[in-house]
Amino acid sequence: MRTALAPLLLCFASTAWAQLPDTEPAEEHKAQPVAVAPASVPRCGQALPPLRNPLAFAPGELLEFDLDAMGATAGKMSMQVQKKQDGVLPVQVKVQTNSFFSKVRRVDATAVSYLHPKTLRTSRYTEDATENEVRRTVAVAFNPNKRSVRVDYTLRGKQGRNDISYEHDGLDVAGAIYVLRQLPLKEGMPVCFDVYGVRRMWRMAGTVLKREHVSMPLGEFEAWHLSGTAVRLDKPSQSREVHVWISDDARRLPLAAVGSIDLGAVRATLTSFSRPGEQARQSQGKEALKW
Repeated sequence: MRTALAPLLLCFASTAWAQLPDTEPAEEHKAQPVAVAPASVPRCGQALPPLRNPLAFAPGELLEFDLDAMGATAGKMSMQVQKKQDGVLPVQVKVQTNSFFSKVRRVDATAVSYLHPKTLRTSRYTEDATENEVRRTVAVAFNPNKRSVRVDYTLRGKQGRNDISYEHDGLDVAGAIYVLRQLPLKEGMPVCFDVYGVRRMWRMAGTVLKREHVSMPLGEFEAWHLSGTAVRLDKPSQSREVHVWISDDARRLPLAAVGSIDLGAVRATLTSFSRPGEQARQSQGKEALKW
């Protein structure tokens, strides 16, 4: 892997499994795939449906998550909707590993997704991440008319650029979380779109499995369980599986997600949230999720 921001952040956005090395690792160091790699990129049978109104979130909403990797607590993640500026709605995501996990991989990263305030489609996406003292910056510009993204990046002081085409709804890894929150979810509903992550585009194809009761430290929820697989558009042999739970209420909270990175399984669990006009809510100390 070449930045841990996306895997720790983006199991929600269907790309936790997509965060693979930019170059192939030695055979003995290859991560075991979570799902059998498909022979080809799956086709999207239909576009994403119209989003639900009103939006389940607003400027000022702050979500905080615990991150677990390799069976241990790895760090914290926050997602905050910022005030609309220049006609777009920015969403800022921060990830930082704790002192224990930093012995394996130190990460301090910030991403910002710039969304259309009504369609939630991405116009720009940026990352500024430091991993094990190596800094990487990325600036991604979406061109929906041409169905392409321009990726300008800097790594170890060297600049580079990729121009990548895609076929379907093009999202970024952070903004996709907010699109998922607005979909009219129902059992058996297919979900398919293209998503940017780690200087590549991936096809996310999934299904709303069912509505489940979720008991977690933050409280009791009825939630939709989504399951999907991301496949790299230019290299279908690279794929990963992910599971996401989104609350079935007006807030449509991203409660938890399980995916994988090159080091193994990773889980993000919502531990607190604050929303304009509502009392902040935090976990009450229960130790385990119950599904």
